[in-house]
Amino acid sequence: MIGIIIIIVSLLVDGLLSNYLPFMVNDLSLFTPLFTLVSISLLYPYYRKREKHFFIMIFITGMVYDLFYTNLVFFNGVLFLLIACFSKKVFHTYEMDYLKLIVYLILVIVIYESVTGLILFTFHIVPITFSRVLYKITHSLILNIIYGELVYLILNKLPKKYKKISIN
Repeated sequence: MIGIIIIIVSLLVDGLLSNYLPFMVNDLSLFTPLFTLVSISLLYPYYRKREKHFFIMIFITGMVYDLFYTNLVFFNGVLFLLIACFSKKVFHTYEMDYLKLIVYLILVIVIYESVTGLILFTFHIVPITFSRVLYKITHSLILNIIYGELVYLILNKLPKKYKKISIN
């Protein structure tokens, strides 16, 4: 339940900031919010015993994200599933602390933006160049790492009854 609340809040904040920090093809903003992506990448430890529910929730979140923000059916649904599989692998391999979390969030953002840029370039959906992808990655890191740290802090401060498995 807490995961659904965090995802809904992230979707809403993504929408609000997308309106105030415009990102269009010819107008790259200083900050690019990817709060939904950051949230889904941090929620795996709470669904470790219910992986099927986690992956279904992530796919549905990707579909909702597609409907509201990208208008590409199944694009983010599949891409979010890829990030969820990466999260599963990382959380099985490493114990998270704040420094590893920063590196992990950087990897998640780089993977997401790189795959998105590669697909957009391959299918000529949007005119995109390597420099634009690099610009978008570098300008989305600060805002999303701060948000990821806040979500991580909130998840760690939750009462024990909401935690299925601790992140640490």
